[in-house]
Amino acid sequence: QDWEQRQEEDTLLIERILLLVRNVLHVPPDPTEEQGVDGDASVHDRVLWALHISGMDDLLKFLASAQVEQQWALHVLEIISLMFRDQSPEELAALGQGTAGAEHGEDTRELETLRQRELAEKRARALQRPSRHSRFGGSYVLQGLKSIGERDV
Repeated sequence: QDWEQRQEEDTLLIERILLLVRNVLHVPPDPTEEQGVDGDASVHDRVLWALHISGMDDLLKFLASAQVEQQWALHVLEIISLMFRDQSPEELAALGQGTAGAEHGEDTRELETLRQRELAEKRARALQRPSRHSRFGGSYVLQGLKSIGERDV
């Protein structure tokens, strides 16, 4: 609903949901609970996955970017900071660059393949054209010989 049409109850419900998500993400990790194999996802990671599956991350992106939803900006900021709580900025930056680098390399290879194909097609078209010049490119005028219209042929 538009913010003008929202009831006070709707606004309170949205705020309570955002506070609940923030509080759930704010729970500190319990080392005794998370003594699994190194590859196991922590409780925090499983909560983040559940939020992603439910579409809550898209809703948070909408709330963060919509001009009319500015009243929720601090709640959304807190939630996002708690989402990245256990992550180091260096790891996130390296992960983003690694993915971007791999995608960039793949795009470069794809463009190079398309360029090679285009050059091959251009060469094939050049070979199909006749190389001799046409003899009918100009016109001749014979002086002294009259045509039917009394002009020189």
